Amino acid sequence: MRKTVLKIIRFILNPRLLLCILLAWFITNGWSYVALAIGSYFHIIWLMTVSGAYLALLWIPFTPEKIITFAIAIALLQKLFPNDLETLAVLKELYKKAKSAVMKRK
Repeated sequence: MRKTVLKIIRFILNPRLLLCILLAWFITNGWSYVALAIGSYFHIIWLMTVSGAYLALLWIPFTPEKIITFAIAIALLQKLFPNDLETLAVLKELYKKAKSAVMKRK
């Protein structure tokens, strides 16, 4: 069990993966928080309106934003760090397990 926990922690705290998740989060969400702050500070009404509307959409229940964020993060990981075979191998293993679980249900 300890080995599994260490593997999960090592996977999550991988600096390359964290960088890709941060970039993906900024692509999907972060820009709207920054835009809202800038719009509020400089009193730019249209910027506050656009970013506020997008943030309101994000907070609606069942928004697939997290799924999209992690899909972008995985794509960025593959593009930016193609030689990071350990992280990619873990992701491929997780994909195989998820795919087999779906096939068992069918």
